[in-house]
Amino acid sequence: MRQAIFGDMIIDRLIEVEGPGYAPNVFFPEATSEGFEGEMDWLLPHFWDIAAKTYLRAIQSYVVRTPHHTILVDACVGADKERPSSPAWHKMESTWMDQLVSSGVHPEEVDFVLCTHLHADHVGWNTRLENGRWVPTFPNAKYVFHKDEFRYWEKVGKVNGGQGSQDECFVDSVLPVMAAQQAVLVDGDFEIDDLLTLDPTPGHSPGHVCVNLNAREQQVVMSGDILHHPVQVAYPEWNSRFCVNPDKSRESRRAFVEKYADTDTLLLPAHFASPTMGRIVSNGLRCKYQLADS
Repeated sequence: MRQAIFGDMIIDRLIEVEGPGYAPNVFFPEATSEGFEGEMDWLLPHFWDIAAKTYLRAIQSYVVRTPHHTILVDACVGADKERPSSPAWHKMESTWMDQLVSSGVHPEEVDFVLCTHLHADHVGWNTRLENGRWVPTFPNAKYVFHKDEFRYWEKVGKVNGGQGSQDECFVDSVLPVMAAQQAVLVDGDFEIDDLLTLDPTPGHSPGHVCVNLNAREQQVVMSGDILHHPVQVAYPEWNSRFCVNPDKSRESRRAFVEKYADTDTLLLPAHFASPTMGRIVSNGLRCKYQLADS
């Protein structure tokens, strides 16, 4: 899925990175090889790389166009960002902006930027480098951050800013938006157009949210990092290495899987590899991820 149309709502997927991920037991410390092997009948061929012996993943954004607004959900890694603890992201250059423009959207046409949380691979394109300064990439947009998420990183972002999922991104991709007075700090009941609402799902980060889209008769959920990989539909107890509150993360993930299992709700996760869009369905004692075109 690169574009999906639901009535008068258009959703485009912008892929910044796609391919093999970390070693499975590195990114998912609680994972087992037996667990992965037991799900290969549906993980292959889209979500597992046999040659590399690891999972496939993507880093991607979604652009939602309603009759009234253009909304960017998550902003990937970005360009020219100093990310020394993540070499693959350090000073990254990609086709992300070209994809945005090719979809028919220019930066000045974006009305809202909504970050599911404030990790480095979700806020990077919030800002761009201009004359040696980080300035908002989307000059006419309101940037929506959950209050709990912002307040947490406001306390620890500079102290813990040089590692992993943060790697200074609060300083170069969030604070400049605040300085430009384009940020809006919201609670979990925030909505746009009655078509887009937030679902607080804390654990991976303190103020993590999923984004619910009510597209006429079709419900779509952009699930952020509550799920990093489809295998977590079968094993919601498996956290990623970057979950700030492991117990809360498991709780939120289990509830999410139970809520949407065997429903018509379509998921657009932040990190599932192509073709990405699908549903959670029962699979014996566990669940599996079924692609929308399956």
